[in-house]
Formats: sequence, structure tokens, C-alpha cells
Amino acid sequence: MENTTLAHHLLLAGLLFVIGLTGVLVRRNLLVVYMCLELMLTAATLALVAFSRFNQTMDGAVFVFFIITVAAAEVAVGLALIVALFRQQKTVQSNELNTLCD
Repeated sequence: MENTTLAHHLLLAGLLFVIGLTGVLVRRNLLVVYMCLELMLTAATLALVAFSRFNQTMDGAVFVFFIITVAAAEVAVGLALIVALFRQQKTVQSNELNTLCD
């Protein structure tokens, strides 16, 4: 593990972010889109930890705790919204939701 560099960590974070972004742009299922958004948040968190480790400070690691707290609240609210949409519209496909059009 000692021979990994900052570039390795940032490459992994960038790859995770691109996979998440591709999933958000391509997929239509709200649950999959939501998981891809969480993957993008995880990629940003990984980049913060990598920079923190490279600079040998704890700033990025401390900031990660705040990100995890916000992510937990986001999961609770986001899944509640998806469940409410499913109960009302009987679908989780984003291209079939037209509640603002009516």
C-alpha cells in the first residue's frame, strides 16, 4: 500500500465519478440514478482523503465525517421521496414521471 501515489487515488476517484455520472445520464430508474449520485459523492470523498493523506494533514479526513453525516441525511430524505413518488405514480422510471406537467 506504500507504493500508491496521489495519482493512483485520484485516478480511482475520477473513474468512480465518471461511472456515477454516466449512470445518472443514461439510466431512467430513480433508484439506480440515486445510487449513482451516491457513487459520485463517494468519489469526491475519496479525493478529499487522498489529498489529506498526500499533504499529511487531517483536514480532509475531518471533512469526510461531515460528508458522511450529510450523506446519511440525504439517503433518508431521498429514499422517502422516491417511495412517495412510487406510491403516488406507481413507477420509479424518471421518463414516466410527469407530475409537474399536469
